[in-house]
Amino acid sequence: MTATSQNDRAKQFRALHAPGNFLRLTNAWDVASARLAEDCGAKAVATSSAAVAWAHGYPDGEKLPKDVHITFVREIVRVVQVPISADIEGGYSDDPDEAAAFVIALAHAGAVGINLEDGHDRPPLLVAKIHAIRKAVEKAGVDVYVNARTDVYLKSLVPEERALDETLARGRLYRDAGADGLFVPALVDTDAMRKIADAIALPLNVLTRKDLPAVDVLRNAGARRLSSGGGIARAAYAAGWRAAAEILDHGRYDTMLTGAEGLPNLNALMEQ
Repeated sequence: MTATSQNDRAKQFRALHAPGNFLRLTNAWDVASARLAEDCGAKAVATSSAAVAWAHGYPDGEKLPKDVHITFVREIVRVVQVPISADIEGGYSDDPDEAAAFVIALAHAGAVGINLEDGHDRPPLLVAKIHAIRKAVEKAGVDVYVNARTDVYLKSLVPEERALDETLARGRLYRDAGADGLFVPALVDTDAMRKIADAIALPLNVLTRKDLPAVDVLRNAGARRLSSGGGIARAAYAAGWRAAAEILDHGRYDTMLTGAEGLPNLNALMEQ
């Protein structure tokens, strides 16, 4: 993909986060899942690091080889017309410059956004990575939306009573370093969402889970982006697991046949 076309899609992706918009992302794990999401009306497609790793035979946790990840993004971009954002965990390196170089490679493959997480690392490391990425994309002449993810809630990095204050502190650091959005997985409390959205003033991204309110409630609480993470991949794999088990254990295939009803013609989708 040329820098011009990549930047055009990046501009389109940024517009999806504008005030008043609410971006719903059904995270993909292979080209077909990305194309199906687009066929369902997705305005952008994001990947799930865990699901992509599973689909390629690796566990989650930056075990997927970088070259495989880059090739995967290029394959999606070849088939899908909407903007693509890649979940790259911590950037596959503790070296900010190496993480930035990986982002540039993904941008050249066609990605217009990334998720970059702090995990168990101290916030200054993610700040340094964001700085390095901003410097690198400017030099390369490409545009990348940096969605900074903080795992304060997801990984219980601090006691529950301190989670909001810690998230606000990290959100300010990442915003000031140049992040375009803030992703807070496992955040479900709408009062906390409103406080984070108001204080950080970046598009707030939340993650689907059983106790997460409906989209209209999230929108009213100040969120602007919803990610399904590895949830849809897990649902798809569970359906495949049940269908396979029925054939192997009972010699029947009702689950397979019923589950496939209504699926669009995949050959036709790949030819468009």
